[in-house]
Amino acid sequence: MSTVPLAVVILTHNEEPNIARCLDSVAGWAGQVFVVDSFSTDRTVQIARNRSAHVHQRAFQGFADQRNWALTHLPFAVDWVLFLDADEWLSEPLKREIADRLALERPGPVGYYLSRRHRFMGRWLRYGGLDRTQLLRLFRRERGRCESRLVDEHFVVDGPTAALRGDLFTEDRKGIGAWIDRHNRYARLEARELLRQRQVDGTRMRGRLWGSQPERKRWIRERLWNRLPLFTRPVLLFVYRYVLRGGFLDGSAGLVYHLLESFWYRLLIDLNYRELLRAGESESEVPEPIRAEVRQ
Repeated sequence: MSTVPLAVVILTHNEEPNIARCLDSVAGWAGQVFVVDSFSTDRTVQIARNRSAHVHQRAFQGFADQRNWALTHLPFAVDWVLFLDADEWLSEPLKREIADRLALERPGPVGYYLSRRHRFMGRWLRYGGLDRTQLLRLFRRERGRCESRLVDEHFVVDGPTAALRGDLFTEDRKGIGAWIDRHNRYARLEARELLRQRQVDGTRMRGRLWGSQPERKRWIRERLWNRLPLFTRPVLLFVYRYVLRGGFLDGSAGLVYHLLESFWYRLLIDLNYRELLRAGESESEVPEPIRAEVRQ
């Protein structure tokens, strides 16, 4: 396969177990590969350089900040950019599909949604609303920006979008302990985000009931989820995903995932949110920069 005129950008911090597979999936295919590293203390940087990736190190100030810095400061030589997490990799059909789309010279979409499939505890999760999650990751770099959120941020683009059919895979090889530590940090950030109902710029993705999959999720979160009573939300989400959406069909992996993601993680968010309310924190307060691992 010939080189595709796009740049791949990967954020990292201590991603030694994951980064090689991610880089191998785009090596020799993408025109440029950049790793923006938050001063890893393991072999992440060495592995990236050994695979000819261009490594730039920068202190972590937040996911949106890191991604927007990359869009502004990396030495891009192409118009299209693809953002990946270190525990993700591209399927061969998706790579061919991207190459075919970018080869078209006619005016068309300025951004593409990728369908992500999730592997957890050695099993592909097919139920519970997890199969083929739509993520806008590929876009013309001058037409896209990452919205200003502390966590669960999305890219937004100025122009039409389309969806690709090939699979983007994800599997974190760092183990369940790292997953729990990471989501404990996310819970604190998400609780603070609940207090920040106003955004500081115009890059925020708007929730729309009849929009794309991420826009529908944002609409449900803002119009319904955030208005439910505290501590009832984790239970309702677990019942919805594990029972009504068939998460139980994924066996023990599905049970563990939905207990952690739908119940434990959401309960932590509500507990942290209640603590912030009791402490009387202002909506406008922004937390201290947190050195965090890039999420899956």
